Amino acid sequence: MYITIDGQKLEFKKGETILQVALRSGIDIPHFCYHPALSIAGNCRICLVEVDNIPKLVIACATLAEKDMVVKTNTPKVIEAQNAIMEFILINHPLDCPICDEAGECKLQDYAYKYGKGYSRFDEEKVIKDKRVPIGPNVLFDAERCISCSRCIRYCDEISKSHELTFVNRGEKVTIETFPGKQLDNPYSMNVIEICPVGALTSRHFRFRARVWDMSFTYSICPGCARGCNTIIGVRNNEILRIEPRENLEVNQYWLCDYGRLNTYKFVNDVNLRIDSPKVLIEETSSEEKKQVDVDWKAAIEKAVSLLKEEDNNYLFIGSALSTLEDNYTLKKFANNILGINEIYYIPHIDESFGDDILRKSDKTPNSKGVELLGFKKISNKIIKELKEGKYNFLFILNEDISTLQNFSEFQPNIAKSIQLLSTINNYSNEADVLLPLSTYAEINGTYINFQNRIQRLRPAVTTIEQERLPGEFSLSRLDKFGAHNDRWSQGKKFNSRPGWKIIKQIAKEFNIEFEFENSEDVFIELCNSITILKGLDYDKIGNQGYKIK
Repeated sequence: MYITIDGQKLEFKKGETILQVALRSGIDIPHFCYHPALSIAGNCRICLVEVDNIPKLVIACATLAEKDMVVKTNTPKVIEAQNAIMEFILINHPLDCPICDEAGECKLQDYAYKYGKGYSRFDEEKVIKDKRVPIGPNVLFDAERCISCSRCIRYCDEISKSHELTFVNRGEKVTIETFPGKQLDNPYSMNVIEICPVGALTSRHFRFRARVWDMSFTYSICPGCARGCNTIIGVRNNEILRIEPRENLEVNQYWLCDYGRLNTYKFVNDVNLRIDSPKVLIEETSSEEKKQVDVDWKAAIEKAVSLLKEEDNNYLFIGSALSTLEDNYTLKKFANNILGINEIYYIPHIDESFGDDILRKSDKTPNSKGVELLGFKKISNKIIKELKEGKYNFLFILNEDISTLQNFSEFQPNIAKSIQLLSTINNYSNEADVLLPLSTYAEINGTYINFQNRIQRLRPAVTTIEQERLPGEFSLSRLDKFGAHNDRWSQGKKFNSRPGWKIIKQIAKEFNIEFEFENSEDVFIELCNSITILKGLDYDKIGNQGYKIK
């Protein structure tokens, strides 16, 4: 079946609306209240179109496409209606674009420019409504900006199923409120910020921190759980200011949980938490106590190698489901090929109270499927027992806090030496004989495998002192949608950290073993060639939406 829109003959499926067919085919029909994941409301009326043999204009979002239907979206009648709708919506809208967080990515701004008349005939005083209303712990509501599209209400009813918002009053007095005794406080509350087409709902954490055209935006993956939601990291002055969801219908649809937004980036910026230089443990001659001191990378690598070459070492290698495939593969290659260690373990992070039936998984690591594919084993009670019995006296740790292990205090005295690759300090990091600063997920190229066996890509959103940048890679500014290409790599604080694969490669080189890769994609291609089901993969094949392993 076919429908004609602006002279284009388009195929459609039964049940599709005019707007859905148009958007799928690249024809832009303006819309505020329509969202592909929500029910049809038909509130805003800006999507009015002309249909042959129908005397009145119809709303494209709620009108089903029919066989041989002829639709026109830019006739004088339609343009007049669009102008009238925009004039109506803007009557009481405040002129506060210069201070609005939504400026630069606001549908109302865009449509006012494209479909508005450019002036208002309304000379009366605008209706005054409440501003900066804290409707929840993470969201503020500016009632004057609201255009009553009902997206947020439908989201709470249909997606989060929290039923926290509703319309009150009528006419020009209509506004949104939470139900009595309730707040907008559910694990997915901040999604209303993105789906709000104007600046009525804003983040209490991001508000007034930056203009979006002063930020760079990088496609990434949320490391908060095994789902691996697709995200966009917003950065200014080399500091992450916000994380927002990126559409991937196979993984997270259009959404991201509040934990993923707020708890997965602050440690990246935290100068008090980050490990910013290599450290080695030395013994003070005066007190015979040991303390860590800062050294350069060369001295730290040499110290690590000298420890690894000592006799009577009984190694336990601990990889990490928090780290990328590339880092874990390099750890495995080093343990297997240089030290002859065939078994590598990882610490599972399971929290049954965290998972739900929307997005969040009880496994709070992004790459447990990846480390299992590499052959890593979960640390079991048997390993804990062997640690208590003193079987292992040397730990090589990648991106893990072993103090979280059961009975840690009982086996800690048996650990004579440890080399730790960490991004942040933890309860055991100050005991490391060699502590090597590890780049975070937001500073590297790499891959995770989520619980669906989908490989997904990380890209560097913030820079480090020794930044790896693949050919042709860049961060985007919001200005790009206006045709300006902005390759913005900010000049703020840069940590002296390195990707795990690069650190381990440098250690291997001191053993006179040269790992034949120069960047993260080289590591990925090598590991894919070593695993049958991954053969032939590279970063381009993974793309922005990931690659499902068969």
